Amino acid sequence: VQLQASGGGLVQAGGSLRLSCAASGSSFSRNAMGWFRQPPGKQRELVALIMRDGTTNYADSVKGRFTISKDSAKSTVSLQMNSLKPEDTAVYYCYVIQLGTEYWGKGTQVTVSS
Repeated sequence: VQLQASGGGLVQAGGSLRLSCAASGSSFSRNAMGWFRQPPGKQRELVALIMRDGTTNYADSVKGRFTISKDSAKSTVSLQMNSLKPEDTAVYYCYVIQLGTEYWGKGTQVTVSS
């Protein structure tokens, strides 16, 4: 599985960005898709996951501001990020787990200026 993310960039606090990730191959056996992030000097952390059945899971820090969605037919997962804060600055990684194997995209930088 190859993951290609897009949509990162620089935005002012309070602004919005939308990340998208296209996954190669069939989505039939995918258990979950989602996004992690790694802030500067910190460990990688979960942002949001969407399961095969559509159930979503969000980090407490993004609840109410971020929305994850998927298009199974197109094998894409998106993350709508609203009300961005400087602490959302990080490299964001697309993530897929399929048949017990984890796959990661290369990462896209999101920078939120104050």
